Amino acid sequence: MRIAVDAMGGDNAPQAIVEGVMMAAKEFHDVEFILFGKEDAIRTYLTDETNIKIVHTDEKINSDDDPVRAVRRKKNASMILAAQAVKNKEADALFSAGNTGALLTAGLLIIGRIKGIDRPGLMPTLPVVTGANQVFNLMDVGANADTKPENILQYAILASYYAKFVRGVENPSVGLLNNGTEENKGNDVTKRAYALLAAEKEINFIGNVEARELLNGVADVVVTDGFTGNAVLKTIEGTAMSMMKLLKNAVYDSGIKGKLGGALLKGSLSEMKDKLDYSRYGGAVLFGVKAPVVKTHGSTEKESVYFTIRQIHEMLNSHVIDDLVTYFESKAEAEAILVESKKETE
Repeated sequence: MRIAVDAMGGDNAPQAIVEGVMMAAKEFHDVEFILFGKEDAIRTYLTDETNIKIVHTDEKINSDDDPVRAVRRKKNASMILAAQAVKNKEADALFSAGNTGALLTAGLLIIGRIKGIDRPGLMPTLPVVTGANQVFNLMDVGANADTKPENILQYAILASYYAKFVRGVENPSVGLLNNGTEENKGNDVTKRAYALLAAEKEINFIGNVEARELLNGVADVVVTDGFTGNAVLKTIEGTAMSMMKLLKNAVYDSGIKGKLGGALLKGSLSEMKDKLDYSRYGGAVLFGVKAPVVKTHGSTEKESVYFTIRQIHEMLNSHVIDDLVTYFESKAEAEAILVESKKETE
C-alpha cells in the first residue's frame, strides 16, 4: 500500500511530518510513503529512506490561503500533487496536516465523491472517559456547515461502517446529537433526521443523545450537522486543555504539600492527559470520497503523525472505502432503476 503525504502541511512541517513518517515506516514495512514537498528541507530530517520516496515541489498551500482559490491556482502545491497521486492510482490514501478547507476541497474536486454520497463529512475518533466504550466517532465536524437530514443519515451509515470494520465494533450504536433525548426534541433538521435514522435498517439507531453524555460512551457513533459538530469538537478540545491547566496550577499554587501530592499523582495525571488526547486515535477522516483522506491538527508533532498513519494503515487493511463504494453505488443504481420504472408505468 502507498500513502501520499503532504510533507509541507502544518505548523511544524516538514520536521514533524518527516519524523512521524519515519516512526511509522519502522513499523509498517508493507507501506510505501510518497512525500511531496521541498526535497532539501525533507532530507534535513530524513535519516532513513527505506520505503520512502520524495517528489519535489517548491509550492505549498499556506494556512491562510483561500481553500478553493488555492486548489485551483496552486497546481504544484504539495497537497495538490499528493491528491493527484491518489486520483491517478499512484497512491492509495492522502495524509495532510495542512489547510483544512483546502484538503476538503482537494478531496472533493480531485479525488471525488463516492457515487451516492451527497456531501462527504469530516469524522474524528474521540476518547471516552467512562463506560464500556473507549472511543467514539463524531460526524460531521466541519466539512458542511449547512446539512440536510439526508446527509446526516449518510453520515450514520458511513461512520457505522468505520466503527465496525476499522474499530472492530460489532453492531455499533448510533446516536443523534440533540438538545434532549426525547424524540420530539430539536429543530426541523434534527426532527426529520431522527425519522430517517429510525427507519434505516442498516444502522443500530438508539435515539437522541446530549452533548454532556458524549465522553461517557453513550454511543459508538454520534452524528450531527457540521456547524454543531465543529463547535462540540472544539469545546471538548478546549475543556481538556483547560482541565489540565487547572490541575497543574492547583499543584503549583498549593505549596510544598501540593507539589508532593502532585509528584505522587504524576503517573495518574499523565495517563489522564493521554486519555484526553484524541490525536492518539488518529486524524479526522474526510469520509465519503473515493479514497482515505485524513487530516491531523495543524500543530501536530511526530507522535500524532505516527498515530494518524497507523489509522490510515488500518483503513486500507480493512478495505472499508471499497466496501462503501460498492454499497452506495449499488444503492444509487437501484434507486435510478426504480425511478425509471416508475416513469415507464406512468
